Amino acid sequence: MTTINLREFFYWYKANEFIEVTDEVAAELRADKSYEVNHWRRMKRNKANYSLDAGDGIEHEICEHELSPEESLARIDQYRRLCCALNRLPETQGRRVDAYYLLDMSYQAIASAEGVCEDAVRKAIERGLERMRKIF
Repeated sequence: MTTINLREFFYWYKANEFIEVTDEVAAELRADKSYEVNHWRRMKRNKANYSLDAGDGIEHEICEHELSPEESLARIDQYRRLCCALNRLPETQGRRVDAYYLLDMSYQAIASAEGVCEDAVRKAIERGLERMRKIF
């Protein structure tokens, strides 16, 4: 039997408290303490300590939550309704709304690709969005 001080192994013991344990338990406690010290040392050496204030985006990953089945179904339904509304637009309006919002093209890029003026593209997209609002 070996006598150990619980204060050395457990941080919540504020005063010395000695108990007798078997040799195997004492060896395991010492091995665990050694592992914790080595782990802390490796973390510091490899700079693997993370802070939510570091500005590297890790806090956003932590805050992201998985959608519930109800939220997933609601998003799928909304996406389906938007696709239906987009498909019910006239071909030119649908193509221009699709290029502007989904392909992230500018008014000028769409106008030059179609050979029309930029103002016509802007008005067609605005009219298309208004029709989609009515359909949706």
